[in-house]
Amino acid sequence: MDTRLLDDLLFTRPGLDRAAHLRTDDSFLAQLFNDETRVMWVHQGESPIDADSNDNDLLTISGSEAAALLGEDRSRVSFLGLDPEGNAYLAIHVLDRSEIPGEQLWVGLRDARKLPDLHASAFVSAVGLDNWRRKHQHCTVCGEELVVTQSGWTLRCIAHEMDHFPRTDPAIIVLVRDSNDRALLGRQATWPEGQMSTIAGFVEPGESAEDAVRREVFEETGVVIGKSNEALTYCGSQPWPFPASLMLGYQALAQSTEINVDEHEIAEARWFSRDDMRVACESGELRLPPSTSISRRLIERWFGEELPGNWSR
Repeated sequence: MDTRLLDDLLFTRPGLDRAAHLRTDDSFLAQLFNDETRVMWVHQGESPIDADSNDNDLLTISGSEAAALLGEDRSRVSFLGLDPEGNAYLAIHVLDRSEIPGEQLWVGLRDARKLPDLHASAFVSAVGLDNWRRKHQHCTVCGEELVVTQSGWTLRCIAHEMDHFPRTDPAIIVLVRDSNDRALLGRQATWPEGQMSTIAGFVEPGESAEDAVRREVFEETGVVIGKSNEALTYCGSQPWPFPASLMLGYQALAQSTEINVDEHEIAEARWFSRDDMRVACESGELRLPPSTSISRRLIERWFGEELPGNWSR
């Protein structure tokens, strides 16, 4: 079994330097809106693609162009980081797409597999911040409106002098193997027939990620994961802002193989050998997660090679 960390996951490849120390640097922030700064747009999990770019880049404008469009209101802007040349990247949180001149093709993160790493890095940060800002507009203590600070990375309640920070929800996702090296896949109750993936679930308060793996697998499928340290292998993580998850990827070895699905979250679960999977995917009986997901990479690591694109849903 390959125990190296997954090193080529979309949204985790080298991209922007977040340069968090600059979020409160007034002299730096005062000079952001210049011709070298690149500014992208984000709205409800999507951003427009540059139709004139052969590389499927995000549509961006310069900082000076953004300043002309925004006027004095800079509260809808988040500083995302610096590119390798030291140029700043910003995101404008769009309230109405009609405010952007011309026609655009808007895409979501699941369509971002063709983006260059730099733009994929900017995209996932912008979407995560946008999801958070749209859902956290008032103080959870007093209900007062929040003020944007730290270049879009903090929302502050003036009444309580309290800072609210972007939320990230840890979740586990696991490729379970048995002693015959078969893989366990499950179908969520809301998914169509044939669409299956690895087992996943959120980490609960006071729970380790490893305990969450064992609990989620048992609750959803009835399969027991061994208690030894050797039964679990951490494989890597992937930000997945749908709306705010951080997926912690594992491989696990099953102690038992009997399946008893909960019929609430998981409608069915099956063990697959590599030959079983190949036959099911080639016939169209089985459809696997998209290539953008850590789930797909966990399956490919077990399978031993990159899987054909037409096996994806």
